[in-house]
Amino acid sequence: MNLISTMLCDLRFFFKKMIGFVIVVLQVPVIIVISLGVILFTIYMLAKAIISDISHALKEHSKESINHEEEAKRRDMSIHNSVTPIVLVHGVFGFGEGKMGHLSHFGGLEKKYEQVFVPDLGLLTSLHDRARELFYYLKGGQVDCGEEHSKAFGHSQFGRFYKKGKYSEWDDEHPIHFVGHSAGAQTIRVLQQMLADKAFKGHENTSENWVASVTSLCGALNGSTRTYITGMKPEEWKSMEPICVLQLLRVGVIFMEWLDIWWLKKYSNYGFDHFNMSWRKIGIRGLVDCLVGNSGPFGSGDWVLPDLTLQGSMEINSQLNTFPNTFYLSYAGKVTKKKRDGSTVPSCVPSYNLLLLLQVFQICTWRYPLNIPPPYNGYRDEDWLDNDGELNTISMTHPHIPTEHPHRFLSNDSELPSQPGIWYYKILEAHHHTEFVAPGGQGECQYSELYDTVFNYCRNLVIKKTPPMHQNHAELLK
Repeated sequence: MNLISTMLCDLRFFFKKMIGFVIVVLQVPVIIVISLGVILFTIYMLAKAIISDISHALKEHSKESINHEEEAKRRDMSIHNSVTPIVLVHGVFGFGEGKMGHLSHFGGLEKKYEQVFVPDLGLLTSLHDRARELFYYLKGGQVDCGEEHSKAFGHSQFGRFYKKGKYSEWDDEHPIHFVGHSAGAQTIRVLQQMLADKAFKGHENTSENWVASVTSLCGALNGSTRTYITGMKPEEWKSMEPICVLQLLRVGVIFMEWLDIWWLKKYSNYGFDHFNMSWRKIGIRGLVDCLVGNSGPFGSGDWVLPDLTLQGSMEINSQLNTFPNTFYLSYAGKVTKKKRDGSTVPSCVPSYNLLLLLQVFQICTWRYPLNIPPPYNGYRDEDWLDNDGELNTISMTHPHIPTEHPHRFLSNDSELPSQPGIWYYKILEAHHHTEFVAPGGQGECQYSELYDTVFNYCRNLVIKKTPPMHQNHAELLK
């Protein structure tokens, strides 16, 4: 009897290993296809940006010589005191002003509207570092990542210097509206908490009231299970699987940062300059250290993907508040539907968009490993199946892990937030993740009308000048 039990255990172990091996083998062609797609798209975007630069230079040369800079200054001075700025914050692999030639990630919204700023933040930097850079982009000065954080993750404390902030008068009396796409939305929340905590040395007068409103467009407010599909380990959420898409990305980024090709960084920058990974500074030995995980952002875990796992989002959300004087609006995308048998499948995905179809299907079918403790109490796989191809729909509505924040569902298309301190959200059926931006860098976003609604709403808000929130009030709203 004992012999039979032993044999059965051995067979179960063998089949378990075989299944794991088959899954890894099947992953390889998927990884290759996705990687080739990313590489081709990157080459296409780079070529497009260079052509855009050349075309712009030729147009400028053919025009009569006028001082555009002075003209822009006069225009800025005339509207600076009357129009509240709106800041568009991009997500992972997005870009802002000054990158990718003269292409626009948000479909030219910064040219269509007055006082709309599009900062260029690191493509893959952590939410903490993105929030710090966003502050100095607006206020001016040298980016300070914070002494404690910099020592903990092994990078330089100081980074890029902004000689003049985009909106240097930013304060309680001159608040800003923020609109964030994907990880950009969570970046804004981290920044607002830093303002409330007075976390910027030399700027002790900051408060949460510097943020008039937050609009989240397919925002990663609670993380995404896609992080595990692409390679983050559910059991060790700051580490990657040995064979996955993210490993190829990691190696490619390390080599690009080490080569430090200046003209490529002019078009796109991963944002890891503060890790000093250039060959001029670390040499061959430093490159090896980065590749084996002894140093650099991937070794320390100070990059964006760990922040977007469910565990990483829980850790960040546990430190973030929803503030009583700020208006919050969220749009969640969804390209899935429930079948009669209870399964979730892709819906309204164009048949020609095979990559999007694959991405939606992967999230629909992914399940949290049974042999690993769930990321939070009450976690259910079925809650996380609806998605927009990149993020789970449940993650985009409002912050709810580890604790539920005040929220209200908007069923009427024309309805908008009427009270501050509450997350008002809408679910947009048949809307995938990248439709809120112009991923090709040209043309208008497909949702220019939605931006019209959001921008007009922001500009018409009456901002109350009330005292900053005390800590006990913050705890009540969490």
